[in-house]
Amino acid sequence: MRHYLLSVVTPSGGEPPSPEALERIMRNVEGFHQELQRARAWVFAGGLSSPATATVVRAEDGDTLLTDGPYIEGKEYLGGLCIIKAPDQDAALDWGRKAARAITLPIEVRPFEGEVEG
Repeated sequence: MRHYLLSVVTPSGGEPPSPEALERIMRNVEGFHQELQRARAWVFAGGLSSPATATVVRAEDGDTLLTDGPYIEGKEYLGGLCIIKAPDQDAALDWGRKAARAITLPIEVRPFEGEVEG
């Protein structure tokens, strides 16, 4: 088995979903997470606060520097993530398809290096 990262690609500056749409999306996401858990593919999942809440920590000349805000400005940002276990890329992509349908945003599927025990 391998671990895969399912990244939620969130557009910057877009209109948030209506409360009704957000409620439906969250129900779908909860159902997706429950399906992952039943399949024993679940490792971890969570949403992230906006990039404006980020602090970047850099090591420089034996010291660390802290900078408020995102390191990279872009049209999209990492809005959430899910770490899963899957036997291969095809299985991970199937989970990515289910995540995209539940969340209604693009999902990037990327393997971690190496195998997972058990």
